[in-house]
Amino acid sequence: MSRGTNGGTGGGLLVAGTTSDAGKSVVTAGICRWLVRQGVKVAPFKAQNMSLNSFVTREGAEIGRAQAMQAQAARVEPTALMNPVLLKPGSDRSSQVVLMGRPVGEMSARGYHGGRQEQLLGTVLECLAELRGTYDAVICEGAGSPAEINLRRTDIVNMGIARNARLPVLVVGDIDRGGVFASFFGTVALLSPEDQEFVAGFLVNKFRGDVSLLEPGLDMLKNLTGRRTYGVLPFQHGLGIDEEDGLRVSLRGSVRESEVSSPVGEDILRVAVCAIPLMSNFTDVDALAAEPGVVVRFVDRAEELVDADLVVVPGTRGTVRALEWLRERGLADALARRAAEGRPVLGICGGFQILGEHIEDEVESRAGQVDGLGLLPVRVRFAREKTLTRPVGEALGEPVEGYEIHHGVAQVTGGTPFLDGCRVGEVWGTHWHGSLESDGFRRAFLREVAAAAGRRFVPAADTSFGSLREEQLDRLGDLIEEHADTDALWRLIESGAPTGLPFIPPGAPA
Repeated sequence: MSRGTNGGTGGGLLVAGTTSDAGKSVVTAGICRWLVRQGVKVAPFKAQNMSLNSFVTREGAEIGRAQAMQAQAARVEPTALMNPVLLKPGSDRSSQVVLMGRPVGEMSARGYHGGRQEQLLGTVLECLAELRGTYDAVICEGAGSPAEINLRRTDIVNMGIARNARLPVLVVGDIDRGGVFASFFGTVALLSPEDQEFVAGFLVNKFRGDVSLLEPGLDMLKNLTGRRTYGVLPFQHGLGIDEEDGLRVSLRGSVRESEVSSPVGEDILRVAVCAIPLMSNFTDVDALAAEPGVVVRFVDRAEELVDADLVVVPGTRGTVRALEWLRERGLADALARRAAEGRPVLGICGGFQILGEHIEDEVESRAGQVDGLGLLPVRVRFAREKTLTRPVGEALGEPVEGYEIHHGVAQVTGGTPFLDGCRVGEVWGTHWHGSLESDGFRRAFLREVAAAAGRRFVPAADTSFGSLREEQLDRLGDLIEEHADTDALWRLIESGAPTGLPFIPPGAPA
């Protein structure tokens, strides 16, 4: 493969989807991993991301975790250029707007789509142009569907990007949901003529069975649209990594679709994660789920904490709202009983703040003075400036690193130091996200939990979360390499959409 020659810029591709959660994030990551294994210098890009799962880059910028994962797939360091606009929902109608890694304020959906979004198009295009001037290829991820006809005028993440940057578009459809042919055809048919000329074709995701049975439909789709299908990816378990738009698991299910390996010791370890409102960075527990013999569940009822060996109160974009929710459902009382009985509880970021004595919030909820659960000697005051750091330290005799994303400033007045927070008995609290990805620290922490819970659980000595993540990314690259027409994909990336693609009526409404 050689570097594209598109006016001095690298090649590019926009991965769109027929729906949210069609597989755009993992397909983008898979294409990045396939390309970098071919010696192509590649970067991911998502103009606008709506997610409560975010990450802090080395320069202290906040971006979506999906783009950080895609950068890892591309074997490059993530930067704010890869996700210039991040929207972090605070309610059903408003979000915090993070621009180039820094929060710039809260905005309603009406206000954002009513004008602010269009103003950001220049910034988005500048970031994309800078990446294309640096890399051989930039693989862009769309959002939702490109055929959101009510939002076309203000679109800066789907066809708005394709038109302005002249990117070919690959539309991904999740066949496991059903109706994929209608979704492909309808997506194209609802686009304007100028948008349709950039839609090169389709990619089927999550197919189960004999591909030969699907081929007649793919042939008919090509005859109907004039566009080919670039691959059929088979369904595989355990590939839903670092997701974006909400919790893609059942509250009664395990994390993602991961299978629990047999324990090393005699017992398994049960972890219950409180599924609090506006839960953020629930990816923190992925490292626990990767441990053989650890079973992770998301729960929303007090009785589901009874048999848990560890309860995790995760991060949230609504600390006060989550605190109220815990009290309304009886989970707050259940957590207090656990603490009194010396049974392990871990609070991370917003969860850490909830476990404290007192919260003063004139920023996030504007609720003013609020009592916390009082399980840790901590007082929290919300600052307007957001803390965005990548701390490194030591805990439980092991090196550990993480990242911080929070407005709350914690004053710790007692207990035993634990990372930036503290520990009292078997209640632990810290602002550090990602700390459990440090293998030695995670094993030491789980040994403490098992001892307190009376479980004969032994952490595996050789579990490497980083290696497991790399294996997942390689599996994504394998899917593309083995089940997509990679020569045709590269021609798209290097040369753009084929010319002469037919218009499919009726097109976008005027």
